Amino acid sequence: MQRLHEILVRDGVERELRQVLGHVMIACKEIAHKLGQGELAGILGSTEAENVQGETQKMLDVISNDVLKNILINDEYVRGIGSEEEDYTVAGSKDGKFLVTFDPLDGSSNIDVNLSVGTIFSILEAPENGSGDDQSIFLQDGRKQVAAGYVLYGPSALLVLTTGKGVNFFTLDRHIGEFVLTKEQVKIPEDTKEFAINMSNQRFWEPGMQQYIADCLQGEEGPLGKRYNMRWVASMVAEVHRILVRGGIFMYPWDNREPGKPGKLRLMYEGNPMSMLVEQAGGLSTTARENIMDVQPEGIHQRVPVVLGSKNEVLKVMEYHK
Repeated sequence: MQRLHEILVRDGVERELRQVLGHVMIACKEIAHKLGQGELAGILGSTEAENVQGETQKMLDVISNDVLKNILINDEYVRGIGSEEEDYTVAGSKDGKFLVTFDPLDGSSNIDVNLSVGTIFSILEAPENGSGDDQSIFLQDGRKQVAAGYVLYGPSALLVLTTGKGVNFFTLDRHIGEFVLTKEQVKIPEDTKEFAINMSNQRFWEPGMQQYIADCLQGEEGPLGKRYNMRWVASMVAEVHRILVRGGIFMYPWDNREPGKPGKLRLMYEGNPMSMLVEQAGGLSTTARENIMDVQPEGIHQRVPVVLGSKNEVLKVMEYHK
């Protein structure tokens, strides 16, 4: 049995980063416990508030955000945090070495129907100068991430983590309260016959994406020459986890319902961390035109189209967008 801390030490992860990751895990274990209580704790349902994205907040969105925020801003190595549920970045220790961004509860629309949700996080090095409540110090491209991961709250609580040396799975052993290594150096198959996309938005997509999906649906008789299966869970954590386990492609493309917005998913706390995980596992992650981790952020809540998963299938999608 190899615990998370032991693997981080083995992989040469510096002590300060190990501490920050440890505090993220403390928060995620508390969130997992609250999710497990569900209706018994009276924490399901929505609030009357909206977040900065204009989305109605679930009670557990707010609770999960507060758990992560309160733990991390009191970590001496965290300069500041950025969250999907916060209008602005929040300062931590003025001498902190790291910046942490997170989606505290991805897929929260699934909570009330008891489907999988998760916490996504990304860790960056803080520049020499600048306060954690200054969002400009967070605006680093995804290549600058020193760690990224998510915790999937399903039948078991699973941590999927990279520190730049491949992707490992850890399962929460509730008897000892620790995340234990269960799969090492995960690799995504280069080819796939499975795609995940919200088909109800098809009429709003760009012509390239519409044509790619139309060709997928033609099966063996179509230009792609194979029969595809479709999946859709409406939780990015669940979709990406399936891809890491057995391959596939996940797409949340730009659409013309709100043409002024470049996409739906958030670059800093969804696009970048998931892209780092996918690429560390041998996959590919793009906007359909450029690598997501090469996008220079202009704001903490910036949105971006996302196409990620099995490398050869992602390359096909990019061909449709030339």
